[in-house]
Amino acid sequence: MVTLSTEQVSDFQGNGFLIVRNLFDAEETGILRAAAQADSSFEHHVHDIDDVDGGKAQLVLWNEAGDNLWGAVARSERIVNTMEQLLNDEVYHYHSKMSIKQPHIGGAWNWHQDYGYWYQNGCLYPDMASVFIALDPNIRENGCLKVLKGSHKMGRVDHDRYGDQTGADPERVNEAMKVMESVYVELDPGDALFLHSNLLHCSDQNTSEHQRWSLICCYNTKHNNPYKDSHHPGYQPLEKLPDSVIKKMSSKFFAEETDFWTPTEDATTGAGKKSNS
Repeated sequence: MVTLSTEQVSDFQGNGFLIVRNLFDAEETGILRAAAQADSSFEHHVHDIDDVDGGKAQLVLWNEAGDNLWGAVARSERIVNTMEQLLNDEVYHYHSKMSIKQPHIGGAWNWHQDYGYWYQNGCLYPDMASVFIALDPNIRENGCLKVLKGSHKMGRVDHDRYGDQTGADPERVNEAMKVMESVYVELDPGDALFLHSNLLHCSDQNTSEHQRWSLICCYNTKHNNPYKDSHHPGYQPLEKLPDSVIKKMSSKFFAEETDFWTPTEDATTGAGKKSNS
């Protein structure tokens, strides 16, 4: 179980993000990487998200933290307890997703805030956060995340459609970049990045020969229960699981009835196309 120090919580509040190295050990990371390749749901439910330069980022998204390996990660005490420390409230699972960048063709993501999307779903406050878990090495060459340090303090920035994606107002982002530090978040497998929902972040194309798979689990706070229905769930108590369950769930994949995201039903992120691969 992970317990953050007062300094780590303060860093998150001041910077809008926090890196926790080795949140998952080598065995756990190996289990997750192998499962991502073996679980056919990722192949069958992946969607292409085109960037403006012809690259294709890929995304698989699901709402339920079910009784499987991926649900065990989302409900693990090391993540949920950390989220509750950072957000100072009970949290529930908002959704999870696998972000995929294939070698050479993996697309970029525009500068954006997650709350730029989630605001549209009836969430009154940006009291939400995500944890970005590296399954492969995340380096500049394969399109690691880039964050604008402290940008969560700007509040929500207007978002619009640029290409096949929704992104933050470029004029506002360019001005922010003049006064805030851009940080490339390079991660080893098993490292995790916790990021505030108002933090501006983006990523470049994968120009390398190495894939970049990353698991992202997103959370909302109990007091921020959406005032209207959307394609993501409202508050429901989250049953935490001991960290040890992840290794026991190593071969338990998605159930057949799992409800996966369909981009044509989601106006907040852009309409992707299902991959033919």
